[in-house]
Amino acid sequence: MEFTVIDYSIFALLLLLSSAIGLFYALSGDRQRTVQEFLLANRNMGFLPVALSLLATFQSAVAILGVPAEIYHFGTQYWFLGCSYFLGLLIPAHIFIPVFYRLRITSTYEYLELRFNKTVRVFGTITFIFQMVIYMGVVLYAPALALNAVTGFDLWSAVLTMGLVCTLYTTLGGLKAVIWTDVFQTVVMFAGQLAVIVVGAQRVGGMARVWRLAEQEGKISGIDLNPDPFERHTFWTLAVGGVFMMLSLYGVNQAQVQRYLSSRSEREAKLSCYAVFPCQQIVLCLSCLTGLVMFVYDREHSLALGNRPKSSDQLVLYFVMDVLKDLPGLPGLFVACLFSGCLSTISSAFNSLATVTMEDLIRPHCPRLSEAQATLLSKLLALAYGLLCLGMAYVSSMLGPVLQAAISIFGMVGGPLLGLFCLGMFFPCANPTGAVVGLLAGLAMAFWVGIGSLMRSMGAAAGTPPPNSTVLPTVGNLTTVLATTLLAPTEAPKSTTGLQKFYSLSYMWYSAHNSTTVIVVGLLVSLLTGPTPAASVDPRTIYPVLPQLLCCLPHKYRQKLCCGVVFPDKNTDTVDAAVKTSGVPNGLPLPGPGQQEQEEGQGYVRAAGAPAYAVQETSF
Repeated sequence: MEFTVIDYSIFALLLLLSSAIGLFYALSGDRQRTVQEFLLANRNMGFLPVALSLLATFQSAVAILGVPAEIYHFGTQYWFLGCSYFLGLLIPAHIFIPVFYRLRITSTYEYLELRFNKTVRVFGTITFIFQMVIYMGVVLYAPALALNAVTGFDLWSAVLTMGLVCTLYTTLGGLKAVIWTDVFQTVVMFAGQLAVIVVGAQRVGGMARVWRLAEQEGKISGIDLNPDPFERHTFWTLAVGGVFMMLSLYGVNQAQVQRYLSSRSEREAKLSCYAVFPCQQIVLCLSCLTGLVMFVYDREHSLALGNRPKSSDQLVLYFVMDVLKDLPGLPGLFVACLFSGCLSTISSAFNSLATVTMEDLIRPHCPRLSEAQATLLSKLLALAYGLLCLGMAYVSSMLGPVLQAAISIFGMVGGPLLGLFCLGMFFPCANPTGAVVGLLAGLAMAFWVGIGSLMRSMGAAAGTPPPNSTVLPTVGNLTTVLATTLLAPTEAPKSTTGLQKFYSLSYMWYSAHNSTTVIVVGLLVSLLTGPTPAASVDPRTIYPVLPQLLCCLPHKYRQKLCCGVVFPDKNTDTVDAAVKTSGVPNGLPLPGPGQQEQEEGQGYVRAAGAPAYAVQETSF
C-alpha cells in the first residue's frame, strides 16, 4: 500500500493550487493592504462561496475519518444528526446573523462589549482562543497520524507541509483567499468521497446490495426514542442535543460569523446559511454511505489480513487504499480529500484567531494604530498562530476519539460561549457580573464533566474507554495506536450511579448542558446584583425571543417580557441610509452628553453615559 508518482502528484497539486490562490489575492485587488480586506474580504462576498466555506470550515478530516468509522461500528443511528441541521442553521439565519450584521462588527466579541462591557468581551475572547488553539491541534495531527500508520507517509513531513502551506496562503491572501481555497477544497472533498463510494460499491455488487446486506446485519438503525441523556446516541441526543452543538458552531463561533460578516449584504449572509443546509445533508450522506460500503467490503474482503488495524480510523484508510489500489491517482485523490478538510479548517482557525486577537486584545489598547500598521500586525498574528498550530499537533495526541474529541471540545468550551451570547441577546435584564460569573460557572461545569469522564475512563478495568468517553487511555506507542479512535465496547456498559452516572453524559449533550448552566447562573447572579436598567441596554443587541414566541399575548405583557427595553419600529434599511454619512463609529453608540470617544481605525475608547443609538456602514 504505497503511493505512486501519480498519487504524490495529485497531493502536491492540491498544495500548489491552495498556495496559488493565496498568492493571487496577495497580489490583486487592494493587495491585502487594509484590515477590512484582510479580515473581512472587503465585505463583498456572494452567498455561494460563503456557504461552501462555512461547510468546509468544520467538514474537516475529523469528519471524513470519524463518521464512516462510526457507521461501521454502530450503524446508521448517527445519520439522525441531520435532523438537527434544520434548526441549527435556521436559528442563526434569523436571530444571530441579523444582530451581528446590523451592528457592523468585525469580531463577534465586540458584541459582548456593546451588550455588557469590556471585561466580558475579554473573557469571551480568551475562551475562544483557548478553544480554537486546542482544536487546531486535533485537526492537524489526526489525519497525518492516520496516514502515517496506514501508508508509511512520514508523520512530521505531513504535519509540517500542511501547517506551512496553510499558514502561507492565510497570511498572504487573507479571508478572501481562505474562502476561495475552501471552495476549491470542498470540491476535492466531494470528489474524493464519491470516488471511494462508487468504486467500493461496484466491488461488492452495487449500492442496493450494500444496503440490503447492511440491513441484514442490523447496521440500518431505526429511530431510538429513548430520552435517556446518558445513552451515547439516540434520536433525541442527536436531533436535539445536536441543535445546540450546531448553534455553537454556526451561530456564535468567530470562524463562521466572520464569513457571514464578509457577505455583501444581510440577505446574502442569510442565503449562505440556507445554502449550507443541503450541502451539510449531502456531506453527511456521503460519509454515512462510505461507512456502509466499508462495512460490506470488509465483510467480503477482509482488510489488512495479518495486520488488523488497531483503530477504526486506520480501518477507513486501509479500506480506501485497498479499494483504490488498482486505480492510479485515486488513492492520492482521497488523501487530497483528507488533507483538504484539514487545510480548510485550520486556515479558518488562523484567520479568526488573528481577527479576535487584533480587534479584541490589541486595538482597544492601541487606538492610534494606523491602517498599514494594523494590517501588518494582523498578518503577523496569522503567521504566529500558524506556527503555534504546529506546536499543538504534539499536544493533540492526548485528545481521544476523533469524532467525539472534536465535538466535545466545542461542546465543553463552545457551549459556555453559546450560553454567554444567548444570555446577552435574549435576556435584557442580564448584567455584566452575571455574564462573567455565568461564563465561569459554565466552563467549570464543562471541565468538571470532562475531567470526570477522563478519570472514569482511565480507571476502566478493561482498559477500554466507556462509550461516552472523550479520552483515550494512555498508550506507550502512539505510532501503532491512532489517538483518534472511535472504538468503544459493543456490549452494554455496567450501570453506574451518582457522579459516575453524571460523568457518562452523552458528549452530544455537552453544548446544551453547559450553555444552560451559563444562562441559569447568569440570570440568578444578575437578579441578585441588580438587573441591567432598561435605559442602559442598546436595543440593537437584544433579540426579543420571548415576545416573538408568545406573540398571542396582549401587548402590555409582551412589553414586560422585554424588561422595559423599547425596540424602535423602524425599517433597518432606512436607519442605515440615514446614518451613512453621519461619521458614527462602526456599530457603536453616538456620543451622548458627558461622553468622549476617540477613533482611529477600529479602536475606540468609550466613557460611560446615556447613549443614543444608530447603525452605520463600516468604513476602515
